[in-house]
Amino acid sequence: MQVQVRDNNVDQALRALKKKLQREGVFREMKLRRSYEKPSAKRKREQAEAVRRYRKLLRKRMDREGF
Repeated sequence: MQVQVRDNNVDQALRALKKKLQREGVFREMKLRRSYEKPSAKRKREQAEAVRRYRKLLRKRMDREGF
């Protein structure tokens, strides 16, 4: 991943890089890899994330359809 620095504005380039990393999920991945996660805990977390994504999708559909 790369970000271009324009007019020696490093702060702006750093903000853009952080935003890209956040969007890609790099920070979240680093946090998860700091310590060992049991396979059962991993399954439980991933299932909860899937439920959260599904409910978010349903909320968006309901808002679009006017319910």
